[in-house]
Amino acid sequence: MKKKEGLVLREVCGMKVIVGEGLGAVDFGSLLSVNETAAWLWEHIEGEADADRLAADMCREYDVDLPTAKQDIAHIFEAWADAGVLVE
Repeated sequence: MKKKEGLVLREVCGMKVIVGEGLGAVDFGSLLSVNETAAWLWEHIEGEADADRLAADMCREYDVDLPTAKQDIAHIFEAWADAGVLVE
């Protein structure tokens, strides 16, 4: 999985949201509100998302164990895939 091109993380009225920019705005046409952890995850996805590396990094950033981090990332990726912000 990787980020769909043209989508960016922005802060709008104190909330973190994923929105389309340029042609991404036309293709996506909405915004997706995310919590602090999901915003951190979005900012750390580079190219193809490596869930294991991201989970290890998340454990260093937050007070979370590896199995929980992996489970949380899997849930977030599933929700983002359903929302159309990640592509395979």
